[in-house]
Amino acid sequence: MRLLYDIGIGLYTVLLRLISPFHRKARLWVDGRKRVFDHIEQTIEKGTRPIWFHFASLGEFEQGRSVMEAIKKKYPNEKIVITFFSPSGYEIRKNTPLADYVFYLPTDTATHARNFLDILKPKFAVFTKYEYWYHYFRELNKRNIPLFVISAIFREGQVFFKWYGGFFRGILKQVHFFFAQNTDSVLWLRAIHIRQAGLAGDTRFDRVVELPRHRRPISEVEQFIGDHAQVLVAGSTWTPDERLLAELLATQQGWKMILAPHEIHEAHLQEIKQLFPDALFFSRFAAYTTFEIEKASVLVIDNIGMLSVLYGYGQLAYVGGGFGVGIHNTLEAATYGIPVIFGPNYTRFQEAVDLIAVGSGFQVGTAEELKSIAQALSNEKRRTIAGEAAEQYVREKAGATQIIMKYLETEGLI
Repeated sequence: MRLLYDIGIGLYTVLLRLISPFHRKARLWVDGRKRVFDHIEQTIEKGTRPIWFHFASLGEFEQGRSVMEAIKKKYPNEKIVITFFSPSGYEIRKNTPLADYVFYLPTDTATHARNFLDILKPKFAVFTKYEYWYHYFRELNKRNIPLFVISAIFREGQVFFKWYGGFFRGILKQVHFFFAQNTDSVLWLRAIHIRQAGLAGDTRFDRVVELPRHRRPISEVEQFIGDHAQVLVAGSTWTPDERLLAELLATQQGWKMILAPHEIHEAHLQEIKQLFPDALFFSRFAAYTTFEIEKASVLVIDNIGMLSVLYGYGQLAYVGGGFGVGIHNTLEAATYGIPVIFGPNYTRFQEAVDLIAVGSGFQVGTAEELKSIAQALSNEKRRTIAGEAAEQYVREKAGATQIIMKYLETEGLI
């Protein structure tokens, strides 16, 4: 199985190199790993023994953010190294003040794992949620470097729990401790004789619960909204989401919408312009007249990094991705005490399941379902009840970071 794993890693790398001339993300992935070891060796200060955080992408960064913030606040002399697998994480967070160094993670081969750890010599390593690399995990274990997985989540049907999953179970056994999101995850690990796990919760709650307290005003958005009482904020949307939203807006008079798409390249922005011909674009806001701003019902946010603030302007949220591989971050909306709507591919996301259970999350599969739910939530009383349940849910789930920090301190790692 290890041979198949190594072949798979190699084929994946070759495929990305082949398509990189024609695909921006693939090109960034490939270019980011050219001479990466030289870059790491020349950049890192010798003898520092940093703490290593690895994130698959931007969402996982947000999951680990509260832990890094807690370490930086209490132990400012600790050095932090961040690695990313995906360009969408690296390109946006490569200059984050939370890290002393940010790199792309070299591909998972035995040689790369040895070389990387020879240079880095981390005090301990932190991975998030469900990214497991055979060679890196094995090499960390061989060197007695503690490896932690925070916000870990497991469910029935994953390969670890199949009769043929022995190789993948072996990867999990290299982990020093799992800080699990829910009790089910701890029980699934125990079912395969992994007992170094405990319930901590999802660290994202610790991040998002603070968002309303530190929200900054955005004058352009406030000017666009004016005195409208009903604003829908649609975040991290893809084309299928936007098509549904266009149908909704055609029937919902009096609503304004702030649309923050997941992809903001020119081709996608042109698609959005076709769906919403009268939409304003944030980057060009200064060029619009007062009349155009008052008349417009859609403001497109054509930049990155504003979404966690934008949800605070909404009475209702729509979170995209549910017609693709899975929905994006619903908690950034829920923390503001507003109902959250999303597409059908949500079941792998515990927080979305929970939001539905408490009456503040709503799943839609068609334009008609979206119209029906939006109409129901146009009622201020219904909307308030659902929103309050969302806010309470976020508050009650916070606290994972404190549990993780106490463990690290008790173990004498920081």
